Amino acid sequence: MKKNIIYLVLIVVIAGIALIPGVRNFLKDTFFPVATIENAVHISEEDYDIELKGINAPSTNLKNFKDKGIFLNFWGTWCPPCRKEWPSIQKLYNSRKDHVDFVLIAMNDKEEDVRKFLKENNYTVPVYIAQSPISEKILPKVFPTTFLLDKHGRILIKEDATKDWDTETVHQFIDNIIK
Repeated sequence: MKKNIIYLVLIVVIAGIALIPGVRNFLKDTFFPVATIENAVHISEEDYDIELKGINAPSTNLKNFKDKGIFLNFWGTWCPPCRKEWPSIQKLYNSRKDHVDFVLIAMNDKEEDVRKFLKENNYTVPVYIAQSPISEKILPKVFPTTFLLDKHGRILIKEDATKDWDTETVHQFIDNIIK
């Protein structure tokens, strides 16, 4: 009988961790950076070779950001979850643009729609449209997809969903890891 109660309590605790978003996100935010660095995937020099047409920034190539920390986000004006996370990205950009380069790539979008979206919302984060193929290693399967890359090309964070980017955890991560 005692054994069954212990098993039941363990199942409830594990289910709570897995199913309650607040608990799951807290544990992920607390332990994710360490696990990420240890198991980080590297992107190669060829993966950086993407011609970028600047929308509110000069046109460039992603390889010009190599050897720097990069906040790399793939999004679209047509994507409600992408639009939802924009205010937090703008806040993160405002406070951390001196620590990490921001590269937001609009996907499957018309240039005029992107310009209109940025203007209507007073967003100033650098936005680009890819003019050459994107490496399979970083090509998003869902939107939004965000990568935090360190100066060595390691993918420290890959987020395939909407996230509040203006959190103390993200700020500390950028300040301490992306150097």
